[in-house]
Amino acid sequence: MKAKLQQLKKVAVRSALMGVGAAATQAHAAGTDFSTLTSGIDFSTVTTGILAVAATLITVYVAIKGAKILMGMVRGG
Repeated sequence: MKAKLQQLKKVAVRSALMGVGAAATQAHAAGTDFSTLTSGIDFSTVTTGILAVAATLITVYVAIKGAKILMGMVRGG
């Protein structure tokens, strides 16, 4: 009787694991919908800020490069 009970437990555990695996596979195949979470987020101000900082840095780098070129010309390059 004890052996039959252990065998029944093994079958029940395997069935439960297979059911969970199948459910997880179906959920993964369908994909997760995050549209309700991401619909209220607006990155336009962040993008504008990042582009403004990048433009400022580019301006500084161009000015430094121009100054180096002019200094080279003055020195006799």
